[in-house]
Amino acid sequence: MTTGEPSDQQLVERVKRGDKRAFDILQLKYQHKITGLVSRYIKDQDEVLDVTQEAFIKAYRAISGFRGESAFYTWLYRIAINTSKNFLVSKSRRPPDTDIDVDEGEFQDNSAVLRDTESPEQALVTKELEDLIYSAIDDLPEELKVAVTLREFEGLSYEDIAGVMECPVGTVRSRIFRAREAIENKISRFGQ
Repeated sequence: MTTGEPSDQQLVERVKRGDKRAFDILQLKYQHKITGLVSRYIKDQDEVLDVTQEAFIKAYRAISGFRGESAFYTWLYRIAINTSKNFLVSKSRRPPDTDIDVDEGEFQDNSAVLRDTESPEQALVTKELEDLIYSAIDDLPEELKVAVTLREFEGLSYEDIAGVMECPVGTVRSRIFRAREAIENKISRFGQ
């Protein structure tokens, strides 16, 4: 056994044995990502925090059923998305047509730091291109949008995406290819 941090699977096993502190470690590890993911569905910050907490509570209660067939974060990601959608439905709001990836929010945060050194004109062009990319992604059919966001923003492997989407890896590859092609076609007209 290594002297480094325990793996997610080791922490899950500890939680299953009743170690609540192990779940606290998992929550701390993924709090930022899950909050960012939820904030892509829900705009009110107080509601984002409530839904994020609810997602972690649901994960804690359901962890005995986690079999480790996918990565812990993949499993937690699905819980957070479903919790967000259920919250919107309970508030009579329409959830997005497709799942949004947490790293989209992180990408926006990172680009804001870069814009601090840009001229106003460069910042405007960057923002317009970013908006165009997100618009192109939003216009994709649901299965393409989910696949490309999980791959490009979340960095999941094709195998993990296949697990999340419950389809063969070849289908994931095809969806990502078609999504990239559609996005490229839309942004190729930018600045013309």
